[in-house]
Amino acid sequence: MKIVVTQLLKVKYILIEGQKKLTRKQFIFLASVLIGFTAAFAVIFLKAFAHWVFSFAAYINAIVKLSFINSILPLIGILLTVLVVNRILGGSLEKGTSQILYIVARKASIIPKKQMYAQIMTSSLTVGLGGSAGLESPIVITGAAFGSNFAQQFKLSYQERTLLIGCGVAAGIAAAFNAPIAGVLFAVEVLLVDVTIAAFTPIMIAAATGALVSAVVLNENILLVFREKQTFDYHNIPFYVLLGLFTGLTAVFYARKFLKTEHFFAHLKFGPYKKALIGGAVLGILIFVFPTLFGEGYESIKILADKNPGALLKNTLFEQYSTSSWILLAFVGFSMFLKAFASGITLGSGGNGGNFAPSLFLGSYAGYFFSKLLNLAGLTDLPISNFTLVGMAGILSGLFHAPLTAIFLIAEITGGYDLMIPLMIVASVSFAVSKRFEKHSLDVKNLARKGNAFTSNKDSNILCTLNIEDLVKKDYLTLTADQDMEKISDLLAHCDQVVFGVVSPENELEGLVYFDDIREIIFDTSQVKNTMVKDIMLKPVQTIYLFDSMETVMNKFEKSSKIFLPVEKNGRYYGFMAKSDILESYRNRLKSMTFE
Repeated sequence: MKIVVTQLLKVKYILIEGQKKLTRKQFIFLASVLIGFTAAFAVIFLKAFAHWVFSFAAYINAIVKLSFINSILPLIGILLTVLVVNRILGGSLEKGTSQILYIVARKASIIPKKQMYAQIMTSSLTVGLGGSAGLESPIVITGAAFGSNFAQQFKLSYQERTLLIGCGVAAGIAAAFNAPIAGVLFAVEVLLVDVTIAAFTPIMIAAATGALVSAVVLNENILLVFREKQTFDYHNIPFYVLLGLFTGLTAVFYARKFLKTEHFFAHLKFGPYKKALIGGAVLGILIFVFPTLFGEGYESIKILADKNPGALLKNTLFEQYSTSSWILLAFVGFSMFLKAFASGITLGSGGNGGNFAPSLFLGSYAGYFFSKLLNLAGLTDLPISNFTLVGMAGILSGLFHAPLTAIFLIAEITGGYDLMIPLMIVASVSFAVSKRFEKHSLDVKNLARKGNAFTSNKDSNILCTLNIEDLVKKDYLTLTADQDMEKISDLLAHCDQVVFGVVSPENELEGLVYFDDIREIIFDTSQVKNTMVKDIMLKPVQTIYLFDSMETVMNKFEKSSKIFLPVEKNGRYYGFMAKSDILESYRNRLKSMTFE
């Protein structure tokens, strides 16, 4: 241990000296390589552990001839995860890639240090022991944490921290699938939607590093790789369009049922251990009947895309029907339907994981189910392996609203671009269908509704980084309704305010007085003595609340045509906000967020 610490201190010293001698871009390039290495080794640990557990469970099940161990391990994994969260991680753990979106938008891209190890610890227990979720989300968060904390260590700027977060994300996905292009696209398309072309180089370097390390260290059988596929036939294009429609609707179904299930279990009024026990037990029952729901599900995807999909029924309650195509189709259909609930239970009851692997699982099953059903019905003769693979792109595109990532990920893991045309068709149609029913992707949905995540709207992205509290002018002088105009004249002589809030003794906002509206009265002595504030005050056209998003605030300014609007906090007058201050902050933030 002492030797490791010594070596780490040497590396840190070298980097400090390197930062002094290298240019800013050169140091970022160096950082992207280091982040690529660290993210890749996180992937190697998680993937190897998950594969070992799956192999162990398969070995035990082959002896007892039933999926008994598969039902017990997920329960143990969720309980251990809850134990680690409560005893080691302070009782809380942020889950899902949505937290990266929130941190980039609202927390200046500063990720807590504990995320460099918390995700690995918890997801290895949950997913590694069979929880029905994916490792990619924890991998992505871990990589992003490496990038953010590296930037914090060397006092880099906000845009550089954000860029290195992107490097960690890209390296994580690239290493998990040996797919560097998909890693770059995922970072840019899903998480860093506001990134510029100038940021591509370090992200590509990190992705290439992660993929290279993963390819060298990990065995190919651990990675999701396919070699069995058939030649693309343009006569099947109408069926690929239909598959796009089917996967788009399936993605909407998954997103909604997953969120409802996760919310239901997360809000059960039980202690964390009892909740984990209940969720783990329900999940265990599902896995006992449908063992394909165990873990990431990548092994079953490989079987499904192979020439002998009947092997899915091995060591299940339906093993005796493994030669029946209709029974196998029904088994695949129920597995596909139940995946949303299994994943929601896993995460809602205390486990940790993500939806990337479930989306690929669901996509392959949807593609198989669609093509096999049409073939068995005698309507056509579709290449089932191709539809199984292309279906993954459909669900990934529809669920994450990331068609480019979906297209190139499947192209890379299939070892070529023979399926590029059907991939483009299915991914784009699925994205269009999903977008029709869900404005935002699964991860962005809740955050975007609150203005806490970046979307494709650049103006909204910059506005959501501004804090209302920082822009409120709290020192403005106020009036009461029973005062006369002489009071306003006296105030105007000692301040440069152009608007006054009229408040009650309880500090409730009763009205507003704008200088432009009373200009003629102020300069008429006779009217000043005979006019009360309550006679000239106006009701606010719009009022800003501290819980409003900045986009909502700007909409209120546009609707009111005012340059000042009052702000309320907990039903009481709090201050004023000036439109000019918001625009000035917008311009400054735009400069700070520009990648050079």
